[in-house]
Amino acid sequence: MLTSQVFMSSLEEIRHSLAHLLAAAVLKKYPKTKLGIGPVIENGFYYDFQFPKPIAEADLERLENEMRSLIKAGLDFKGEKLTPLKAKKMFKGQPFKLDLIKEFSKDKKPLTIYHTGDIFTDLCRGGHVKNTKEINPESFKLTHLAGAYWRGSEKNPMLTRIYGLAFNTKQELEEHLKMVEEAKKRDHRKLGKELGLFTIIDEIGPGLPLFYPKGAILRRLVENYIIELQEKNGYVPIWIPHITKGELYKISGHLDKYDAMYPPMKLKDEADYYLKPMNCPHFMMLYKTEPHSYRDLPLRYTATTTNYRYEKSGELSGLTRVRALTQDDCHVFCAPEQIESEINLMLDMIGQAYQDFGFKDFWIRISVSDPKNKEKYIGNPKVWQESEAALKTLIAKRGWRSEIGVGEAAFYGPKLDFILKDVLGREWQLSTIQLDMNLPKRFELEYTDAAGKKQQPVVIHRAILGSTERFLGILIEHFGGAFPLWLAPVQIAIVPISEKHLDYAKKLKSELSEFRAEISEENETLGKKIRNAQLQKIPYILVAGDKEIEQNSANVRHYKTGVLGNMKLESLKEKLREEIKNRTNSS
Repeated sequence: MLTSQVFMSSLEEIRHSLAHLLAAAVLKKYPKTKLGIGPVIENGFYYDFQFPKPIAEADLERLENEMRSLIKAGLDFKGEKLTPLKAKKMFKGQPFKLDLIKEFSKDKKPLTIYHTGDIFTDLCRGGHVKNTKEINPESFKLTHLAGAYWRGSEKNPMLTRIYGLAFNTKQELEEHLKMVEEAKKRDHRKLGKELGLFTIIDEIGPGLPLFYPKGAILRRLVENYIIELQEKNGYVPIWIPHITKGELYKISGHLDKYDAMYPPMKLKDEADYYLKPMNCPHFMMLYKTEPHSYRDLPLRYTATTTNYRYEKSGELSGLTRVRALTQDDCHVFCAPEQIESEINLMLDMIGQAYQDFGFKDFWIRISVSDPKNKEKYIGNPKVWQESEAALKTLIAKRGWRSEIGVGEAAFYGPKLDFILKDVLGREWQLSTIQLDMNLPKRFELEYTDAAGKKQQPVVIHRAILGSTERFLGILIEHFGGAFPLWLAPVQIAIVPISEKHLDYAKKLKSELSEFRAEISEENETLGKKIRNAQLQKIPYILVAGDKEIEQNSANVRHYKTGVLGNMKLESLKEKLREEIKNRTNSS
């Protein structure tokens, strides 16, 4: 182990260098392997290989040890430019490298390769340590294998991807591994099954979750919270259908610019119909059906409605990446001078929601257009500049942490993407606010100003949850399934000590009817009943026996804080009401 080496290279350079060392170790152990690519990713790196015969995760330790030997050998990384012709000769017998050389040759620029000592050479643009001794050999770990199609296409060969983690120090690696283990315990797919929240059924299809009663209650609680928050702030509900003629998406530009739409429904003697991937065009058309004056604005339309997007099957993941996603969608139609006040109202609502749901740490990505890729966007460049400047100014006035995301804008306008951290420090993209001065023009939207002249409104797109399904997945993991009282699908488990106490348990449930309570009626011991309620992470457990009958009380236990003791029902109800009212959160 290195004890005195000073590590001066950037973490990205270290991770990139480790990808090369992994490939070198693989070729030493399995010389006939074909090489794919090995980029840096969040928290580490990976490399894709086509092995002559399958390997197992048990083989990763051998590869790790070989990589450590290479690190200690003090190998230099040196770059070299060469022509495509020379590169083809050098990588003869490596079909995936030859495929890359063919693509890179289109730029008619010299290619670059990097030598790792005299043991390995790879096609690469650079960004490495100068010598392997700059890498702490105890600060990385190969974690797992996965399948990956070459270039991401199902038409290409399936390769074996080896993932690795890498940090500056052994301590950082160990802390991350602990977080990964905790994340496995909190995995919403695992908890969704254990807690009876949701399922995904092959016969129905991937990315199409179904919710059990407890999951449906949780979903309703979350969506009702947003509905109440919106209506309290002057938003009005609308309803829109789930399919539409293709003409609508031709006007909006989705048919040309959006690549996750399902194929059209071909109907005899009818136009093509599409499942809606977005709600915006429906909102625009509804606005257009009625005349509007400046007195009507701002008009805040909102709908909680499901969209359908053709996501690749390999990208689907539980609730966090689905094909049927429900949005708390809102479109505000306003005059240009109302933009600041409307977005500030949205920012207030988002901040309130994050606080109530227990998310304390977030930042904003101000997503703008890429001036080098103008064909991705619709509308006037001057309008884009004005819109982007407006969003930057609003966030600067709030003093919230932000970053500029060049090229991250929607095709019709810039946006604010809210990135929050959960209890494990992982980041999730959630809420979005999009400033749109382009679709109103395409849909020819109008309002009459104070002078009686026709003007074009600005449209602000907004979603707080982003999608209900994704938000629920994040929420389950944030709380580890142990939801605060106000969100718990079952708030109280009533546990009769024996069958003779069952009538009193039913009386307790009746008297606690304002709360979501259930009775443990299974033929088990008291200890087993309590344990079952704890496994279901029910916030409060009320034990009912002779003493409780006599005193008209309950012996109260809390999922996290343990035994609270005997409590009169009125005192218990007041305690629960206060906890729900304050939306007390604990993660």
